[in-house]
Amino acid sequence: MSEETSQPAGKGRPTPPRKEREQARKQPLVGDRSKAAKIAQRQKIRDERNRAREGLMRGEERYLSMRDRGPQRKFARDLVDVRFTMGEVVLPALMVVVLATFIDSYTVQVITLFGMWALFGLVGIDAWLVGRAVKKACAKKFGEDKLEGGLAWYGAMRSIQMRPLRIPKPQVKRFAKLDR
Repeated sequence: MSEETSQPAGKGRPTPPRKEREQARKQPLVGDRSKAAKIAQRQKIRDERNRAREGLMRGEERYLSMRDRGPQRKFARDLVDVRFTMGEVVLPALMVVVLATFIDSYTVQVITLFGMWALFGLVGIDAWLVGRAVKKACAKKFGEDKLEGGLAWYGAMRSIQMRPLRIPKPQVKRFAKLDR
């Protein structure tokens, strides 16, 4: 090799001391620990949670749990939310039973007790009927061979909840017509 084409020896600068290199690599383990940074981080997390909660209530697909995702589950929710179910009556009826226990009449207490047992029976029958209706309507709309598992149970459990307490919130008005 000739001297004109050869590379210069070395890298052209001195090797930095180990202490300098270690200092350059060091980073804090937990980030900014100032009070303002903690407050900003908490506010950011709170905003994210609120956004996710509002999205869940609106029924946005990306905020729903795996149990509630998909077009079949949405259709099942809408089918249940359109109708009135006996499960919506249970909580108010329980309040009546609690108030009736304060009445000092054995007859009234027995009547309310049997009335509650009858209501529980009606709720069970109604939930079973709703589950069957959901499964049948989903099979008609999406095809019998493409049905997800657990649709009947999903519809039945949603029908037992009071309408204002359902999550995600109902997206259809009661007694509205659905395109099946």
